[in-house]
Amino acid sequence: MKELLEFLARELVDDPDAVEVTEAEDDRGLHLTLRVAPEDMGKVIGKGGRTARALRQVIRAAGTRSG
Repeated sequence: MKELLEFLARELVDDPDAVEVTEAEDDRGLHLTLRVAPEDMGKVIGKGGRTARALRQVIRAAGTRSG
């Protein structure tokens, strides 16, 4: 999951070297945190949060598929 999110984020932003994904696990499951350069935040969030929501859906579907 981490690699998928990192790949998708790197394709969206202007500064792919600034993309950083960290993962942590707790009682609710796996949590991925995405960090990008400040000037790329708008591209990752998208208009009205649409891009961020789409990224979450893709990651959730991939996670469900892989178990």
